[in-house]
Amino acid sequence: METLLEKLASIFAYDASSPLIFSSGLFLFLFVAFLGGYCLLRRTTTARILYIILFSLYFYYKSSGLYFVLLLVAATYDYMIGYSIYLSRSRRARRWLVAASVACNLALLGYFKYTNFLTEIANNLFGSGFLEFRNIFLPVGISFFVFQSMSYTIDIYRGRLRPLDRWTDYLFYLSFFPQLVAGPIVRASDFIPQIRRTPRVTREMLGGAIFLILTGLFKKAVVSDYIALNFVDRIFDEPLLYTGFECLMGLYGYALQIYCDFSGYSDMAIGLALAMGFRFPKNFDAPYRSATITEFWHRWHISLSTWLRDYLYISLGGNRRGKARTYLNLLVTMLLGGLWHGAAIRFLLWGALHGTALALHKMWLATVPGAKIAGRDMHPLTRAAGILLTFHLVCLGWLVFRADSMQTAQLLLNQIFVHFDAALIPQIVAGYRGVLLLIACGYLLHLVPTRGDDWLRKRVTAASPAAQTAMIVGMIWLVMQVKSSAIQPFIYFQF
Repeated sequence: METLLEKLASIFAYDASSPLIFSSGLFLFLFVAFLGGYCLLRRTTTARILYIILFSLYFYYKSSGLYFVLLLVAATYDYMIGYSIYLSRSRRARRWLVAASVACNLALLGYFKYTNFLTEIANNLFGSGFLEFRNIFLPVGISFFVFQSMSYTIDIYRGRLRPLDRWTDYLFYLSFFPQLVAGPIVRASDFIPQIRRTPRVTREMLGGAIFLILTGLFKKAVVSDYIALNFVDRIFDEPLLYTGFECLMGLYGYALQIYCDFSGYSDMAIGLALAMGFRFPKNFDAPYRSATITEFWHRWHISLSTWLRDYLYISLGGNRRGKARTYLNLLVTMLLGGLWHGAAIRFLLWGALHGTALALHKMWLATVPGAKIAGRDMHPLTRAAGILLTFHLVCLGWLVFRADSMQTAQLLLNQIFVHFDAALIPQIVAGYRGVLLLIACGYLLHLVPTRGDDWLRKRVTAASPAAQTAMIVGMIWLVMQVKSSAIQPFIYFQF
C-alpha cells in the first residue's frame, strides 16, 4: 500500500531529473487518461477549456516545477496590454504599450536565460568576483511561450488581430501542452479561432495523428536517442580518442540526431493536437534536401524562421532599404536567432555563420544571371551539388552548435582533416555496424520523396482500428528494446 501511495505521489511531484516528455511511458498513461475526460467535456466549451488549461499547467509543472507561475504572469500582462492596445485611440500610446509588452517579455527571457552568460562575460573582462555568480535555473520552453506571447501583442498593434475577451482563452493559447515546451511556435491568428470551436476529429484526422505520433516517436526514441548515446556523445566528449573518419561520422550523426530529435517532437506535438481536433502548421519539411541555405531555412524549424522574418527581419527594414541594409538585417536577424538558442558564444557563431551564408546567397541571386532558378527548374546535377554543399555548410554550423567549446570544435576538425585514417574505415564500419547502419537508414528515409510520406500516411489512416492499435503496440515495443535506463530529454528543452 505504501508503495502504491508513493507511486501516486510521484505522479504529482516535480522531479528535475525526470521531466515529463512525450516519449515516456508516464506521459502515454496520462494522455490516455486525459483523453477520456476530454471526450466527455468536448461539447461543453468552458469546462473543456479549463480542463485543458489545468492539464497543461500540470504538464509544465512536471517539466519546470513552480516556474509554471511564469506562464500565468506572462498570460496576465500580455492579455491586459493586448486589450489596452486595441482600445487605445492614440498611436503614440499604442507604441508605448507594444514596447512595454516586448520589454516585459525580453526582460523575463533575459533574466532567466542570459544573466549567467552576462555575469561570466563581466567577470572575464573586469576580473573574477566583479559580479556574484548565480546559477539561475532556465525554465523549460521559456523561449517558445515568450515568442508566442510577443507575437500576440504585436499582431494586435499591427491591426491583424482582435484581442481575446477572456483571460482564460489567452492562457489556453499560451499554455496548450502539445507545443508548450518545444514548439512549434503557433501564431495567435492561427490558433485562437480554434479555441472555442467544438472539436471534431474525423477518421482522417485520427489516422494522421497516429501517423505523426508514431513517426515522431520513432525519430526521437529509436533513431535520435540511440545514435546519441552509442556514438555521437562519445565522439564529442573525447574527439582525440577517435579517427577523423569517426569524427566525421559523429558530425553526420549529430546532424541526423538533432533533426530527428526536434522534428520528432514537432511531429508528436502536431499529432497530439490533431487527435484533440486542433491543427498546427508544419514545422519541418525534409531540410537536408535543400539545395541552398535559403531553402534550408524555408524547411528547418519553419515556425521560428517565419517568426524571425515577420517580427524581427521585417521590423529591421527587411529588404526595403537597399542591398547593404538587407544583408546587414539578415546577419543581425540570424545573430539574434543564434542567441535565442542559448547564451553562449558558440550560438552566436552559429547564427553568424547562417546569417553570412544567407546574405552571400542573396548577393549571389542579385548579381549572377540565372541564379534565381531553383527547385524543380534547377538542373538535377546542379541541385545535387547544391544539396551536398548546403548539407556540409549546415554540418559546419552543427559542429559549432554542439561542441561544448571552440577547442572541441577545433579538435574535431583537426581529426577530420589531419588524422582521417582512411585505411581503418573497414574496421570502424565493422565495429559500429549497428549505429552506422541506423544513421544511413535515417538519411535514406529523410531523402524519400514527399509522395512516399503521403502514401504511408494514407495507409495508416485507412487501416482498421485493430491494425492501428497493433502499430502503436509495435512501436512501443520497439522503443522499449532500444531505450536507455535514463530519460533523454528533447534537445530543444534547453532553449
